[in-house]
Amino acid sequence: MSRDVNRSELGQFLKARRADLSLTALGLPETETLRRVPGLRREEVAQLASISAQYYTRLEQGRLHASAPVLTALAKALRLNDDQRDYLFELAGKESARPRRQSGQQVRPPLQRLLDTLSDIPALLLGRRMDILAWNPLAAALLTDFSQIPQEQRNYVRLVFTDPTVRSRYADWETIAEDCVAFLRMEAARNPNDPRLTALVGELSVQDAHFRRWWADHRVARRAFGSKQMHHPMVGEFSLDWETLGSAADPDQQLTVWTAEPGTPSHEKLRFLASWTTTGNPPPRQLDKA
Repeated sequence: MSRDVNRSELGQFLKARRADLSLTALGLPETETLRRVPGLRREEVAQLASISAQYYTRLEQGRLHASAPVLTALAKALRLNDDQRDYLFELAGKESARPRRQSGQQVRPPLQRLLDTLSDIPALLLGRRMDILAWNPLAAALLTDFSQIPQEQRNYVRLVFTDPTVRSRYADWETIAEDCVAFLRMEAARNPNDPRLTALVGELSVQDAHFRRWWADHRVARRAFGSKQMHHPMVGEFSLDWETLGSAADPDQQLTVWTAEPGTPSHEKLRFLASWTTTGNPPPRQLDKA
């Protein structure tokens, strides 16, 4: 993304966020004037941020560079959460950055050894754009055989939206997919000049209406932790908690692991799936009803 495109993204983000707010949500009385668009008017956001309406309008139109104090005031006025505030600042802070080439990511040997030892926990090593850099056998059994996917297509977000097998694994697919878009939107702010990310967004926008709509919503979030409702043909439905662990040596590489609370039906199903992965013997059929 060029500087102008990033500035335009900032304007679109501001517009989307003010559309989410209402006077009542801010504890202010509603006016009797009929509103043509949802949310706050530009003049109301400007007043809350203590800036002129003309200044704010130029920001939203992508015609002006915002200073840090103005961004702080806008984040407060628009009630942005921490992730949204970070995204706003990253968009503004990248405006003058020059495009830079990014070398291909290599899996560090200690991380690979760690993956190899995790025999009873599914684990993926994700890189920039949520590219899948490495995985362990249980992650492949849980989602799909990544080795059968061309390396240039091994991207977690792409697979969630375009791979029927991966898509079918998630009982709550829409929740997972929408989160993926929010993660990718945050990545776009951190690396606005990444041509592969731009190409990925373009590809998925053309192929999937859900992606296109969610990308336009400008939702942002960081990868950290959560839960997923899984559906696997071998063991049926179960719930897994996921956690993302960063690498101090390479902040662009993150290890994502899935676990289940011991003693729960989900833990038993994960344990049987791990046993099947190790021995090749399918788990008992009664697990489908557990």
